[in-house]
Amino acid sequence: MKQFQLGEFEEVVMLTVGILHGDAYGVSIKKEIEARLGRNVSVGALQTALKRLEQKGYLQSQDGEATQERAGRPKRFFQITALGKKAMEYIRSTRNELWNAIPKVALDVKFAS
Repeated sequence: MKQFQLGEFEEVVMLTVGILHGDAYGVSIKKEIEARLGRNVSVGALQTALKRLEQKGYLQSQDGEATQERAGRPKRFFQITALGKKAMEYIRSTRNELWNAIPKVALDVKFAS
């Protein structure tokens, strides 16, 4: 199903929004990805992915309370939609099917030292 295709970074963002359930906003998502994957995330790339996922209907967002530390600007919180959950389940199922189809001997590789 082409409608459920996610890029690798989009998938990471979706999974991270799920992990942070209720506390998923730009900075917390960025920090969680960096901590879990040991990979730097640019704010621009993250914001682009969040916007794209929201346009696809996989995420929805809402503004939180305005805070003094953010000069009165509210945090934008994200959560997974029903369609997003369906997309994630499809991706997981597809990946599992592919992993399960690999013959054991194909992964029984010895590396030369």
